[in-house]
Amino acid sequence: MTLDVDRHFRRENFKRYALQCGLAGFVVLILLLILDAVTQTVLIAALGASAFIAFAVPRSLHSGPRHMIGGYAIGMLTGCLMATLESAMNIQGAGAAHAVMVIFGAMAISFAMFTMVVTRTEHPPAAALALGLVLNEWDLLTLAVVMAGIVALSLIKRLILPMLLDLI
Repeated sequence: MTLDVDRHFRRENFKRYALQCGLAGFVVLILLLILDAVTQTVLIAALGASAFIAFAVPRSLHSGPRHMIGGYAIGMLTGCLMATLESAMNIQGAGAAHAVMVIFGAMAISFAMFTMVVTRTEHPPAAALALGLVLNEWDLLTLAVVMAGIVALSLIKRLILPMLLDLI
């Protein structure tokens, strides 16, 4: 087995590759410090995936503000709706409650995906956010921090876009 290295990666591009990957890591670090990384792992994972998209393919349609912020808004709305409906069912018994949570988690992804495709705000990590809101406990502060995180990620990427390369 041979190591396949990106043909665009050359000694002169090393600094740009390192900068872009480092910026993605830095943004996620800040979000990890703000959110409780232990109880909000799915939400943090979604932001991490968005950081990858924003800094690895900064000129991609899906790393633009319409897709990142719009996708997260839809992911939040569908996730909150499905979590609220699941909670309102008040199912007793661990097995049944788990099954209902799984069903509503799948529905959250499905509805988020459908709504994003219809509104042209597709951003795959936002579907993971919808699922995370069904599977995890959350409050309004969590939602605000996640939305602030995706807005900040989008703004930072926009400000430094002239320095960024599409790495993929």
